[in-house]
Amino acid sequence: MATATRSERELDFDVEGMTCGACAARVERVLGRQDGVAGAEVNFATGRAHVRLVDGTAVSGLHAAVDRIGYGLVEHTPDAATGTGTQSDEHVDQWRRRLLVAGPLGLAVLLLAMTPVGDVLAMDTRSWVVAALATVVQFGPGWPFLHEAARRARRFTVNMDTLIALGTLSAWGYSVVLLLQGRHEHYFESAALIIAFLVLGRWMEARARRRAGSALRALLDLAPPTATVVDGDGERVVPLTDVAVGQTLRGRPGERVPVDAEVVGGSSSVDESMLTGESVPVQKDVGDHVSGGTMNGSGALTVTATAVGADTALSRIIAAVEKAQAGKADLQRLADRVAGVFVPAVITIALLTAFGWALAGAPTTGFEAAVAVLVIACPCALGLATPTAIMVGTGRGADLGILIRSVETLERIRDVTTIVFDKTGTLTRGQVRLVEVIADGDEDEVLRRAAAVEFNSEHPLARAVTLAAEESFGHVVPAEDFTSLTGRGVEGTVDGTRVVVGRPSHLDEQGLTSAPALVDARAAGESGGNTVVAVGWDGAVRGVLVLADELRAEAVDVVRSLHDDGLDVVLLTGDNRQTAEAIAARVGIDRVLAEVHPEDKQDEVARLRAGGARVAMVGDGINDAPALVEADLGIAMGSGTDVAMESADITLLRSELGGVADAIALSRRTYRTIVQNLGWAFGYNVLAIPVAAAGLLSPGIAGAAMAFSSVSVVANSLRLRRFGR
Repeated sequence: MATATRSERELDFDVEGMTCGACAARVERVLGRQDGVAGAEVNFATGRAHVRLVDGTAVSGLHAAVDRIGYGLVEHTPDAATGTGTQSDEHVDQWRRRLLVAGPLGLAVLLLAMTPVGDVLAMDTRSWVVAALATVVQFGPGWPFLHEAARRARRFTVNMDTLIALGTLSAWGYSVVLLLQGRHEHYFESAALIIAFLVLGRWMEARARRRAGSALRALLDLAPPTATVVDGDGERVVPLTDVAVGQTLRGRPGERVPVDAEVVGGSSSVDESMLTGESVPVQKDVGDHVSGGTMNGSGALTVTATAVGADTALSRIIAAVEKAQAGKADLQRLADRVAGVFVPAVITIALLTAFGWALAGAPTTGFEAAVAVLVIACPCALGLATPTAIMVGTGRGADLGILIRSVETLERIRDVTTIVFDKTGTLTRGQVRLVEVIADGDEDEVLRRAAAVEFNSEHPLARAVTLAAEESFGHVVPAEDFTSLTGRGVEGTVDGTRVVVGRPSHLDEQGLTSAPALVDARAAGESGGNTVVAVGWDGAVRGVLVLADELRAEAVDVVRSLHDDGLDVVLLTGDNRQTAEAIAARVGIDRVLAEVHPEDKQDEVARLRAGGARVAMVGDGINDAPALVEADLGIAMGSGTDVAMESADITLLRSELGGVADAIALSRRTYRTIVQNLGWAFGYNVLAIPVAAAGLLSPGIAGAAMAFSSVSVVANSLRLRRFGR
């Protein structure tokens, strides 16, 4: 993990033995109390603990503290079989096998004890057969519940399994006493049905949680387990973890590229859809970059590794998704605090229920009601409510090329009122081209001198000018004494003459005069939504360059969609106001902040926030980094190799503007699902416990209802998988 500060480090652990939200709350509380722990979060659904430790703190102390309360810590590895805390195939299969025993035997107990089917046997024989079948269910499929409850009891703690064990053992044990006394009334069917329903619920829950983590596991599966290294001894296959930066690797047709690398030999088309969403393979030749996890086409490639392990684009994407899934919303923290005191409260309510009914002269009813209270009050749904929604929502986002950085992002996005778009590379494709040269004299001379000065600049406009000159003249001779004034222009010496290239307003400020024809050409270019660059020397503007950047085809629909959602849309650009307003009019944006220097964009966002707006800033994620950080929500558009994850709250891997609306809609849908889940989980317990205490639920039905509550929360979260389809 990356270091949080100079004095802290962050660690992730898989937590063993958790079965409910109360477990997560207890482990989190214990970890947070340890010396040297700056913060701890434990997520029940992912089975993960995220701990911030002061440097020098021994990890062994954490293991010992957690072990004392009956749980275990294992250092988390992204490629672990559990897949970042989600349910493994073996885990699901274990519950399926238990269900294959508990289901038929529980049904048999019910039929023999409660229906005329049992009349084929003598009363004594039937009672002993029912007892035998119920005992198999109790101590076979029901053993995990009993085992965990015993572990908690040895450490004087309680959790969900405590409730289940108390309820089922009470029903089974009391029935055994009645049977040995020769009486035929018993509660074996209650114990057997409770366990059968709980095992069914655990199996369904495990399957659903495995599905919830499917998107992240799909990302993990993109990285091949091995790589072919080429060295002086020929070719050899090594584990992916053994590959180092600088090594030469061979990529055969149909194989996935193992790491980020540069092509040094061969040529092939590479499918980069997992990063960019672009279905058409991209041709890769010597000198081109390839990303780990992409699929090589029909050609063979020889590459040199440039990034391995956690530094690859794929690993960074996985790390971002994992971080979001492991986080905890404020609503979930409240639920965990409730779950932490819930189990002792339920045991108290069950005892009071039994005592109250006994005082009323109905001890049998009180016993059944107490068992029902113990069984139905499981806080499992509370622990699953938020994490499962986050797992599915962020996983679906990864499918769509949307990386949601944290749970806090989901909480903030619902309050956003204003969307601010940068222009170049955001509303436009960022593929600028020179469309016209207007000169007060020789057009070729204006272009040649402008390109000479722009040669050393990395700005998209500069590259467009240089490329046009190279196409016209074959080559460009760089200017001497190059100087760049960020956001204004560049200067350099060409043929002994100082040449200024930049914003027309900058040349005006420098005292360079413009001929009337150039003033008109500038106005015409800007009114068409193009960018105009002025070129001057010897005290006068000698020409203007008109550059066009193609508007994204989806821009109009995206802006309309945002308006329909009640959001204000603002265009923030360094272009002059006339150009900016022309672009804004074409896409339907009403408010324009123009002629803003790059270093001032952050201030403009701050001013919007000071005016009461909740701002989401959409930029290219690199030049706009300060503004992205300043905004309440930063959305970076980028490609998988250069996403600015440290600046943005949401990163769009696929450079499609539609991802902005999708990201906001998905985040809001996910948060709404969290609220629905918690509302159901809280409401279920608030309503179910009084009903059970009133004797209106049999223990068997209570077990089914409890299992259904957890499954329903997960199933509701899984609806997010259909987002955007």
